[in-house]
Amino acid sequence: MLNKAIIGKKVGMTQIFNADGKVIPCTVIEAGPCVVTQLKTEEKDGYNAVQFGFEDVKEARLNKPQKGHLKKAGDSLKKYLKEFRFEDCTPFQLGDVVKADMFVTGDYVDVTGTSKGKGYAGVIKRFNASRLKETHGTGPVHRHAGSMGACSDPSKIMKGKMMPGHMGAEQVTVQNLDVVKVDAELNLIAVCGAVPGPKGGIVVLKNTVKNNKVAKGEAGISKNPQKASARK
Repeated sequence: MLNKAIIGKKVGMTQIFNADGKVIPCTVIEAGPCVVTQLKTEEKDGYNAVQFGFEDVKEARLNKPQKGHLKKAGDSLKKYLKEFRFEDCTPFQLGDVVKADMFVTGDYVDVTGTSKGKGYAGVIKRFNASRLKETHGTGPVHRHAGSMGACSDPSKIMKGKMMPGHMGAEQVTVQNLDVVKVDAELNLIAVCGAVPGPKGGIVVLKNTVKNNKVAKGEAGISKNPQKASARK
Protein backbone atom coordinates (compact mmCIF):
# COMPACT_ATOMS: atom_id res chain seq x y z
CA MET A 1 0.00 0.00 0.00
CA LEU A 2 0.97 3.57 -0.58
CA ASN A 3 2.45 5.31 2.45
CA LYS A 4 4.81 7.87 0.86
CA ALA A 5 4.28 10.04 -2.21
CA ILE A 6 5.09 13.52 -3.49
CA ILE A 7 4.97 15.57 -6.71
CA GLY A 8 8.21 17.02 -8.04
CA LYS A 9 10.09 18.46 -10.98
CA LYS A 10 13.11 16.89 -12.68
CA VAL A 11 16.14 19.16 -12.32
CA GLY A 12 18.77 17.09 -14.12
CA MET A 13 21.44 14.45 -13.60
CA THR A 14 24.65 14.53 -11.58
CA GLN A 15 27.12 12.25 -9.80
CA ILE A 16 27.49 11.55 -6.09
CA PHE A 17 30.39 9.75 -4.42
CA ASN A 18 29.40 7.32 -1.68
CA ALA A 19 31.43 6.43 1.42
CA ASP A 20 33.40 3.80 -0.51
CA GLY A 21 34.40 6.33 -3.18
CA LYS A 22 32.19 4.83 -5.88
CA VAL A 23 30.42 7.14 -8.32
CA ILE A 24 26.61 6.94 -8.25
CA PRO A 25 24.76 8.45 -11.24
CA CYS A 26 21.78 10.35 -9.83
CA THR A 27 18.77 12.30 -10.99
CA VAL A 28 18.01 15.36 -8.88
CA ILE A 29 14.30 16.02 -8.30
CA GLU A 30 12.82 19.16 -6.77
CA ALA A 31 10.22 17.38 -4.62
CA GLY A 32 7.60 19.73 -3.22
CA PRO A 33 6.69 21.64 -1.27
CA CYS A 34 3.19 20.28 -1.90
CA VAL A 35 0.00 21.51 -0.26
CA VAL A 36 -2.88 19.24 0.74
CA THR A 37 -5.69 20.68 -1.38
CA GLN A 38 -8.41 18.08 -0.76
CA LEU A 39 -9.24 15.17 1.54
CA LYS A 40 -11.52 12.44 0.22
CA THR A 41 -13.34 10.19 2.69
CA GLU A 42 -15.17 6.88 2.59
CA GLU A 43 -18.44 8.48 3.70
CA LYS A 44 -18.49 11.30 1.14
CA ASP A 45 -16.53 10.01 -1.85
CA GLY A 46 -16.58 6.23 -1.39
CA TYR A 47 -12.81 5.95 -0.78
CA ASN A 48 -10.03 7.58 1.21
CA ALA A 49 -7.46 9.70 -0.62
CA VAL A 50 -5.37 12.86 -0.34
CA GLN A 51 -4.92 15.42 -3.12
CA PHE A 52 -1.61 17.29 -3.37
CA GLY A 53 -0.98 20.55 -5.21
CA PHE A 54 2.43 21.49 -6.59
CA GLU A 55 4.01 24.64 -8.08
CA ASP A 56 2.54 28.10 -7.57
CA VAL A 57 0.52 29.63 -10.37
CA LYS A 58 -0.92 33.09 -10.98
CA GLU A 59 -4.58 33.52 -10.13
CA ALA A 60 -5.25 34.77 -13.67
CA ARG A 61 -4.17 31.37 -15.03
CA LEU A 62 -7.02 29.56 -13.23
CA ASN A 63 -10.73 29.56 -13.89
CA LYS A 64 -13.36 30.22 -11.23
CA PRO A 65 -14.04 26.54 -10.26
CA GLN A 66 -10.29 25.89 -9.87
CA LYS A 67 -9.86 28.98 -7.68
CA GLY A 68 -12.79 28.00 -5.47
CA HIS A 69 -11.44 24.49 -5.07
CA LEU A 70 -7.90 25.58 -4.19
CA LYS A 71 -8.86 28.43 -1.85
CA LYS A 72 -10.53 25.92 0.49
CA ALA A 73 -6.99 24.83 1.41
CA GLY A 74 -5.64 28.36 1.88
CA ASP A 75 -4.31 31.18 -0.23
CA SER A 76 -1.72 29.14 -2.18
CA LEU A 77 -2.83 28.40 -5.75
CA LYS A 78 -1.20 25.37 -7.36
CA LYS A 79 -0.75 24.41 -11.00
CA TYR A 80 -0.51 20.61 -10.74
CA LEU A 81 -2.89 18.43 -8.72
CA LYS A 82 -2.45 14.73 -8.02
CA GLU A 83 -4.45 12.34 -5.85
CA PHE A 84 -2.87 9.60 -3.73
CA ARG A 85 -4.58 6.73 -1.91
CA PHE A 86 -2.47 6.38 1.21
CA GLU A 87 -2.70 3.43 3.56
CA ASP A 88 -3.54 5.89 6.36
CA CYS A 89 -4.91 9.33 5.39
CA THR A 90 -5.66 10.51 8.94
CA PRO A 91 -2.31 12.35 9.52
CA PHE A 92 -3.09 14.80 6.70
CA GLN A 93 -5.11 17.96 7.21
CA LEU A 94 -6.37 20.47 4.64
CA GLY A 95 -3.66 23.04 3.96
CA ASP A 96 -0.76 20.94 5.30
CA VAL A 97 2.58 21.36 3.54
CA VAL A 98 4.40 18.19 2.47
CA LYS A 99 8.14 18.50 1.84
CA ALA A 100 10.95 16.31 0.55
CA ASP A 101 11.73 15.02 4.05
CA MET A 102 8.78 12.63 3.65
CA PHE A 103 11.44 10.38 2.10
CA VAL A 104 14.73 9.41 3.73
CA THR A 105 18.02 8.11 2.38
CA GLY A 106 17.75 4.41 1.65
CA ASP A 107 14.10 4.41 0.57
CA TYR A 108 13.11 2.75 -2.69
CA VAL A 109 10.76 4.68 -4.96
CA ASP A 110 8.82 4.32 -8.20
CA VAL A 111 9.10 7.45 -10.35
CA THR A 112 6.40 8.25 -12.92
CA GLY A 113 6.82 10.90 -15.61
CA THR A 114 6.09 11.71 -19.26
CA SER A 115 8.82 10.53 -21.60
CA LYS A 116 10.42 12.77 -24.19
CA GLY A 117 8.52 12.99 -27.47
CA LYS A 118 10.42 11.62 -30.48
CA GLY A 119 7.89 12.57 -33.15
CA TYR A 120 7.01 10.20 -36.01
CA ALA A 121 9.39 7.23 -36.01
CA GLY A 122 9.83 4.06 -38.04
CA VAL A 123 9.80 0.49 -36.74
CA ILE A 124 13.59 0.28 -36.38
CA LYS A 125 13.78 3.23 -33.99
CA ARG A 126 10.39 2.67 -32.36
CA PHE A 127 10.46 -1.10 -31.77
CA ASN A 128 14.12 -2.05 -32.41
CA ALA A 129 13.13 -4.03 -35.52
CA SER A 130 15.77 -5.49 -37.83
CA ARG A 131 16.61 -3.89 -41.15
CA LEU A 132 17.06 -5.61 -44.49
CA LYS A 133 20.45 -6.55 -45.95
CA GLU A 134 22.51 -4.01 -47.86
CA THR A 135 22.74 -6.00 -51.09
CA HIS A 136 20.74 -8.17 -53.56
CA GLY A 137 17.73 -6.12 -54.40
CA THR A 138 16.55 -4.58 -51.14
CA GLY A 139 16.50 -1.26 -52.99
CA PRO A 140 15.28 1.86 -51.24
CA VAL A 141 13.17 -0.03 -48.67
CA HIS A 142 15.92 -1.37 -46.41
CA ARG A 143 14.43 0.37 -43.34
CA HIS A 144 10.76 -0.28 -44.11
CA ALA A 145 8.46 -2.52 -42.08
CA GLY A 146 8.31 -5.21 -44.73
CA SER A 147 5.60 -7.85 -45.13
CA MET A 148 2.65 -7.69 -42.73
CA GLY A 149 2.00 -11.44 -42.90
CA ALA A 150 -1.75 -11.28 -43.65
CA CYS A 151 -3.44 -12.91 -46.68
CA SER A 152 -7.01 -13.06 -48.02
CA ASP A 153 -8.08 -14.41 -44.64
CA PRO A 154 -8.18 -12.31 -42.39
CA SER A 155 -7.40 -9.60 -45.01
CA LYS A 156 -6.35 -7.11 -42.37
CA ILE A 157 -3.45 -6.17 -40.12
CA MET A 158 -3.96 -7.41 -36.57
CA LYS A 159 -4.04 -4.97 -33.66
CA GLY A 160 -0.75 -4.59 -31.87
CA LYS A 161 1.36 -4.98 -35.01
CA MET A 162 4.65 -3.09 -34.91
CA MET A 163 4.05 -0.11 -37.14
CA PRO A 164 5.57 3.33 -37.68
CA GLY A 165 3.93 6.08 -35.64
CA HIS A 166 4.23 8.59 -32.83
CA MET A 167 7.05 7.68 -30.45
CA GLY A 168 7.44 8.88 -26.88
CA ALA A 169 5.39 11.50 -25.01
CA GLU A 170 3.69 8.82 -22.92
CA GLN A 171 3.51 7.98 -19.23
CA VAL A 172 6.47 5.89 -18.09
CA THR A 173 7.19 4.48 -14.63
CA VAL A 174 10.70 3.45 -13.54
CA GLN A 175 10.50 1.14 -10.54
CA ASN A 176 12.66 0.44 -7.53
CA LEU A 177 15.08 3.38 -7.62
CA ASP A 178 17.23 4.03 -4.57
CA VAL A 179 17.01 7.38 -2.76
CA VAL A 180 20.66 8.42 -2.40
CA LYS A 181 20.29 11.80 -0.68
CA VAL A 182 17.53 14.08 0.66
CA ASP A 183 17.99 17.84 1.19
CA ALA A 184 14.98 19.01 3.24
CA GLU A 185 16.00 22.69 3.16
CA LEU A 186 16.20 22.91 -0.63
CA ASN A 187 13.47 20.28 -1.20
CA LEU A 188 15.76 18.15 -3.33
CA ILE A 189 15.85 14.38 -3.64
CA ALA A 190 18.69 12.57 -5.43
CA VAL A 191 17.58 9.24 -6.92
CA CYS A 192 20.01 6.65 -8.26
CA GLY A 193 19.49 6.15 -11.99
CA ALA A 194 17.54 7.78 -14.79
CA VAL A 195 14.05 9.25 -14.58
CA PRO A 196 11.66 9.62 -17.55
CA GLY A 197 11.07 13.04 -19.09
CA PRO A 198 13.06 16.17 -19.91
CA LYS A 199 14.60 18.66 -17.50
CA GLY A 200 11.78 20.59 -15.89
CA GLY A 201 9.29 17.75 -16.43
CA ILE A 202 6.77 16.93 -13.72
CA VAL A 203 7.31 13.57 -11.98
CA VAL A 204 5.58 11.68 -9.18
CA LEU A 205 7.53 9.76 -6.52
CA LYS A 206 5.88 6.90 -4.61
CA ASN A 207 7.23 4.21 -2.34
CA THR A 208 8.01 1.20 -4.52
CA VAL A 209 5.60 -1.68 -5.00
CA LYS A 210 8.55 -4.06 -5.25
CA ASN A 211 9.33 -6.31 -2.32
CA ASN A 212 12.92 -5.53 -1.30
CA LYS A 213 14.16 -8.16 1.09
CA VAL A 214 16.25 -6.88 3.99
CA ALA A 215 19.54 -8.68 4.55
CA LYS A 216 19.54 -10.52 7.86
CA GLY A 217 23.29 -10.28 8.33
CA GLU A 218 26.33 -12.15 7.14
CA ALA A 219 26.06 -15.86 6.47
CA GLY A 220 27.54 -17.91 9.27
CA ILE A 221 28.91 -21.45 9.33
CA SER A 222 26.31 -24.01 8.35
CA LYS A 223 25.38 -26.76 10.78
CA ASN A 224 24.60 -29.11 7.94
CA PRO A 225 27.44 -31.65 7.73
CA GLN A 226 26.81 -32.17 4.00
CA LYS A 227 27.73 -28.54 3.20
CA ALA A 228 31.29 -27.42 2.60
CA SER A 229 31.09 -24.62 5.19
CA ALA A 230 30.43 -27.18 7.96
CA ARG A 231 33.38 -29.45 7.10
CA LYS A 232 36.57 -29.17 9.05
